[in-house]
Amino acid sequence: MKQSSESEGETDRASRGAGGATGSPTAQRRYARYVLGLLFAVNVVSMLDRQILTILVQPIQDELAISDTAMGLLTGLSFAFVYSLAGLPVARWADRGVRRSILSFGLVAWSALTILMGFAQGFGQLFATRMGLGVAQTTSGAPSQSLLSDYFPPERRGGAIAVLTIGGGLGMALALLVGGWVNQLYGWRAALIVAGLPGFVLALVIRLTLREPTRGDAETGDVDRNPYSTRQTLGYLFGLPSFRHILATSALHAFAALGASVWLPTFLVRIHELESGEIGSWLAGVSAIGLTGTFFGGRLADRLGAKDPRWYMWLPAITTFLGVPFSALFLLSSAMPAGFAYYAFAALFGSMWTAPCFAMAQGLAKVSMRATAAALLSLTLNLTGLGLGPLLVGVASDWFAPSFGREALRYALLMLLVAHVWACVHHLLAARTLREDLLASRAEPVQTPGTASDVREPDGDTA
Repeated sequence: MKQSSESEGETDRASRGAGGATGSPTAQRRYARYVLGLLFAVNVVSMLDRQILTILVQPIQDELAISDTAMGLLTGLSFAFVYSLAGLPVARWADRGVRRSILSFGLVAWSALTILMGFAQGFGQLFATRMGLGVAQTTSGAPSQSLLSDYFPPERRGGAIAVLTIGGGLGMALALLVGGWVNQLYGWRAALIVAGLPGFVLALVIRLTLREPTRGDAETGDVDRNPYSTRQTLGYLFGLPSFRHILATSALHAFAALGASVWLPTFLVRIHELESGEIGSWLAGVSAIGLTGTFFGGRLADRLGAKDPRWYMWLPAITTFLGVPFSALFLLSSAMPAGFAYYAFAALFGSMWTAPCFAMAQGLAKVSMRATAAALLSLTLNLTGLGLGPLLVGVASDWFAPSFGREALRYALLMLLVAHVWACVHHLLAARTLREDLLASRAEPVQTPGTASDVREPDGDTA
């Protein structure tokens, strides 16, 4: 019975194409692009709802009398802690279950929680809903990347993930633009309510139009399609030196980038006395330049990586090192908007690491481990980046305040640049074993100590 079922599955896969889409190769590619568009939209909405608090820090502080340290806890660790705890179980669910349904359910949940934040009457209620948002948004990143890897082959995956990442960047830009202007016109509560509305429509579209693909259909040649237990999956992934270094470099980038992004609007209010609408417009414009860097980072990594996969790590090391001086010049600028010219170059170079790292995490994982690999990367990004980054900047700002007054936040943000330089080291270390580790993803099934029951039959993917 098992052999018959497997034969039917292989025949069914042969009749469909990458991602399980039916029809001609042209129709399959067209549908894959449609799926990419849907997942792009999910990332936009996810980051819009996650990051809109960054532009609302000052008005929330003014109304609720919250310190910088408490706001760092609210914007960062309250979200990242529960996101990290829930991320791996949800990813294992996505590696076995129906990713389309997980996505649509999560969209409804986190959209409702974003709206509820707009009705919060105190710090405790904001904190509780922010934690709920962290749990709900674990249904976004890992399932999306896993789906994308079943619709796009390895040689096109870096570009596709770059587009997906751009969705997150666009969501951050919209959080600044929409949040800034709605707050200026109607207040911070209205901004949160507006941000939460689009997710309900998108959830319905995904549930009705996104087809669940067969895992591994986008791969060419023989690949290991075996399902693995959580123990085997974690043992395999953490056994790859390049994967460990990708986690490390991503954590350092996120610590610096997310720590800065949460506090930059407040920095511009305190140091340069800009209005929230003006800040949102400027930062959204710079974010658009960062999205360009994300796109070209993924495409360039695909092109160079076709000759040598180590370019997926070499390229981010080079571009990150180029971007650090521009970040320092922006933070030390005495006048705006002239300083935004430096920030534009910092955003261009500083965003080129994301797509190569996410693409390589998917490439290193076996096909039944991809959501877990994405979740581990996301857990690292959010726990160190969104969790510790904003909190430690807030603590440093409060600590520097007796000596530097309003300038304290400037020096707290400058400290983050050390993390970007440190990240370059891990990019180079990951490159040293990347080729050998990529070969392991196509090798014989994973063998780990334990019983045969460690390998389980996959649950249905087409429900």
